Amino acid sequence: MHVQRNPQFRTRSTLPSVALAMLLSAGASVALADNLVPKTAGQISYVCGGVAQDEQEALNAEARNYNLSLLFTQGPRGEYLADVDVQLTRHGKEVASFRADGPRCLIKAPPASYNIIATYEGATKRATVQTGSTRNVQLRW
Repeated sequence: MHVQRNPQFRTRSTLPSVALAMLLSAGASVALADNLVPKTAGQISYVCGGVAQDEQEALNAEARNYNLSLLFTQGPRGEYLADVDVQLTRHGKEVASFRADGPRCLIKAPPASYNIIATYEGATKRATVQTGSTRNVQLRW
């Protein structure tokens, strides 16, 4: 015996499922973005992340509140790097150091010129930045 299902019934039962899926995915996005909590190291505050799309969007929205941005990549295609040891120095003295847990770090530092020393798997890259003028720096291994 063949039973024909009512398409209206199927639509009604699908709508709550779709709504639930949307709520759960929105909650997951918020939870990931919530992992981007500003931290303090020495005289600076910073936040790192940016692998997932929601983290990239959250960092882009926050960027205006920071005066430096670092991006860590490797290879000719610019693959993102995480777990980079970062040190900021000024006049030869360490101002801050931290481990970047994502490829992009936003930094809020007192106005000055800083040397960035970043080390990934034993290889070190350096850059000199001036808050306000050298706002975005990419270090590539």
